[in-house]
Amino acid sequence: MTGFLFELSFLLAAPVWLLMIFAPAWGPTARIAGSPLTVVPVLIVYLGLAVPVFPELWSAVSSPDLGTFRELTALPDGAGAVWAQVIAWDLLIGQWMYREGRRLEISALLMGPLLVLTVLLSPFGFLAFLGVRSVRERRAGPRPLSGGPVPGQARR
Repeated sequence: MTGFLFELSFLLAAPVWLLMIFAPAWGPTARIAGSPLTVVPVLIVYLGLAVPVFPELWSAVSSPDLGTFRELTALPDGAGAVWAQVIAWDLLIGQWMYREGRRLEISALLMGPLLVLTVLLSPFGFLAFLGVRSVRERRAGPRPLSGGPVPGQARR
């Protein structure tokens, strides 16, 4: 059962990733990527894996040290729970990157590979995106977050 839940955690997140990477301009993609509820199914899997090892999980997070964390991840449900948590948070990071990329009008040809890198190695993908985002913001100047005018800028 643990192996199934381990695999299920990614399978539940994969459709959102696929939409953001391969159909970024499709209307439903923006609505789906704009919702934090996309991670709820993954978090339910997380709970299914975390509850059986809750004492070990609590020990690892309440008094963190490498040995305690190693003991947690040596348990099949412990490793699965950590995996599901990573999948959920990576998806939220990817959704934010997607929305920011759209807001800043970063090309889908650049965002696609950045999102793939984030799926595979989220810290590398996220850092690369922050660099791209910084360059784009400097070149474009301030942009509104919600489609409204930039503070101090008159409406046209």
